[in-house]
Amino acid sequence: MRVAVVGGGLAGLAAAHELAGTIDEVIVLEGSDQIGGKLRLADVGGVRLDVGAEAMLARRPEAIELCQSVGLGQQLVDAATTQAAIWTGGALHPLPRTVLGIPAEPADFVRIEPRSVPVPDEDVSVADYVRERAGSDVLDRLVEPLLGGVYAGHAETLSLTAAAAQLKALGPDPVAAAANTEPAPGPVFAGLRGGIGQLPAALTASLGDRAEVRLNCVVRGLSARGARWDVVTSDGTEPFDAVVVASPAPAAARILADVAPRASFALADIPYASVAIATFVFDRDLDLPGSGFLVPPVDGTAIKGATFSSNKWAWLSQPGRTVLRASLGRYGEAASLQYDDPTLAQIALADLRDALGTLPDPVAWHVQRWGGGLPQYLVGHLGKVDTVEEDVAAVRGLAVCGAAYRGIGIPAVIASAQGAVEGLLRDLGH
Repeated sequence: MRVAVVGGGLAGLAAAHELAGTIDEVIVLEGSDQIGGKLRLADVGGVRLDVGAEAMLARRPEAIELCQSVGLGQQLVDAATTQAAIWTGGALHPLPRTVLGIPAEPADFVRIEPRSVPVPDEDVSVADYVRERAGSDVLDRLVEPLLGGVYAGHAETLSLTAAAAQLKALGPDPVAAAANTEPAPGPVFAGLRGGIGQLPAALTASLGDRAEVRLNCVVRGLSARGARWDVVTSDGTEPFDAVVVASPAPAAARILADVAPRASFALADIPYASVAIATFVFDRDLDLPGSGFLVPPVDGTAIKGATFSSNKWAWLSQPGRTVLRASLGRYGEAASLQYDDPTLAQIALADLRDALGTLPDPVAWHVQRWGGGLPQYLVGHLGKVDTVEEDVAAVRGLAVCGAAYRGIGIPAVIASAQGAVEGLLRDLGH
């Protein structure tokens, strides 16, 4: 039996990992010239580090277990510090403990207006939920920057049910409910010594001769031929017994157009945000507070957050060197990224200097652009996902997975791949 996995990002590689050893032949078809999707390493001033995702939620098991299964268990590390700040009103304020932005403890830079308002049965925006129950200041100064950090999105358009289920679970009076929550035990975030960007290569190496990965192989469409599939690629047409589509929503919509049209239309309606990561290496020790800061969009800065990488990850901490990174770009604001790399780096550095005071010139910098990098879970998103899953489930030998569906974090994407493979194998009688 031959199975095609369309897409060599984290979802596709995780799906191939699940299939290998059970299926005779697994072939990963990746349209670009490298694997890994939004997980990537780069050399910046002699330091090999992440220029994509650099942390994974440690309170879900999927990512930790996958790292262990591909030989990276010894590289797993907890973040050295997770004490972030909010840069607003020209000052850095320690970020209080919150439930996705709803304060669980006092915050002297935010005006809190608690009210109890019933939670509607239908999906609403995060902004509608928070503004009515905690006030506009909590929305603007806490919830918005946290959502910007996760989704590069806006509370006015993001779905409460899909993007902020933690908030919905707080009920009609989220301020009181958050104040009564206890901090979850254990570390929040984990990383890999040497960078999370090592995971794609480790996954590929773990496949050995049980699977093949083809680069620069663009999948253009699918067609059913009896109980089998013809996969049309830039290299020609090839038969398979089953297909896992692990591409971002726009590409998946095109691929599924002829075989699952309702799914295709729903996927085409999922927009994406473009973002950029600017990384700076300084040749001296900088005294920086905590793990970094987030920025409310109402403050009008170019950057939406910064990570003090040398503080957050012990493996990056070295005497006489400091590593910082800043993120830019939110949904609907692609124009803010329309500069060349040197200009974008200077814009980010100017904001960092405004927030932190005097910074020396970096000895090296790097700009990584992620065009269409983050799916937006807009109001009604889970209805679209239900449509996709129902339409695909009706087609034998077809599955979908990835960040476009029910979670964009690394553990959620891995879980999506694992669930897709489990359903596919059951469908095929394995």
